[in-house]
Amino acid sequence: MNFSDVFTVAFLVTWLSASVRLAIPVMLAALGEVFNELSGVLNVGIEGLMLFGALAGFLGSYYIQNPWVGILCGMLVGCIGGIFLGWMYVFVQGEQMVVGIVFNLFAAGFSSFTYRAVLGITTLPPQAQMFKEIEIPFLSNIPVLGPILFQHNVFVYLVVFMVVVSGVIIYRTKLGLAIRAVGEHPKATDTAGINVNRTRFLCMIFAGVLAGFAGALLVLGQLGIFRDNVTAGRGFIALAIVIFGRWNPYIALGSALIFGAADSLAMSLQVFEFPLPPQFLLMLPYLTTFIVMSGITGKVIGPAHLTMPYSRE
Repeated sequence: MNFSDVFTVAFLVTWLSASVRLAIPVMLAALGEVFNELSGVLNVGIEGLMLFGALAGFLGSYYIQNPWVGILCGMLVGCIGGIFLGWMYVFVQGEQMVVGIVFNLFAAGFSSFTYRAVLGITTLPPQAQMFKEIEIPFLSNIPVLGPILFQHNVFVYLVVFMVVVSGVIIYRTKLGLAIRAVGEHPKATDTAGINVNRTRFLCMIFAGVLAGFAGALLVLGQLGIFRDNVTAGRGFIALAIVIFGRWNPYIALGSALIFGAADSLAMSLQVFEFPLPPQFLLMLPYLTTFIVMSGITGKVIGPAHLTMPYSRE
């Protein structure tokens, strides 16, 4: 087998289309984390929030037979998790790395236990109702670009719209200025009359909603089933995307597409029985994450008070 047998136009279209789909849930989680980290909170528990959202989204869609209900369930559970983590990070002032890791471990065990307790152990995994792809008239018929950009479920376009709106909020509004100021100069911001901890807490709730949304979308937009550790580290990839994107939602979207392309390439090459070990192919998105986090792509400087709790003296 040579490269010309694999990298055909049909392969590239399929690969890039899947790259967009796989990037969207991760980008959604990363978008909430952008607000979080700009305000000074590092939410390592994003993986657990996505996992809870995936479970709630699956159960909601499975029992009600409506994926929209599943999305709402995922967002609700993410909101509850965001409230808990925000309380731990901001008001209890627990060590953010430790709290996040413990939360992730709890989410992994609790989600697996709950799934088995509710549905039992079956030979074939139950299927939930999924979102169907929407073909945008005229645009979806454009050769090559049509299938890549204009044949996805509605949330692909919604997330892109949310990225644009988030960029406007962060860089063009007083609210965005306040969030960035809280992460850079919390004491001066407090002196100016902005409640630092309340701002951080609200950002954490917002990020929790988006992480739960992302987990539910992963299941209902791509898989249709729930399994142990279904998120497979995508929460940590979202953290890497935020750093690689320099806490800018626009750059983060491009970063998410890179990770989505690595994830999609691994699966696509396995289908074509490419002469590489499957373990290596599955490692591609995580290898990309390692490269980003290693600093090879350049030094990045985050908000000055990231991970630092704030208390009035």
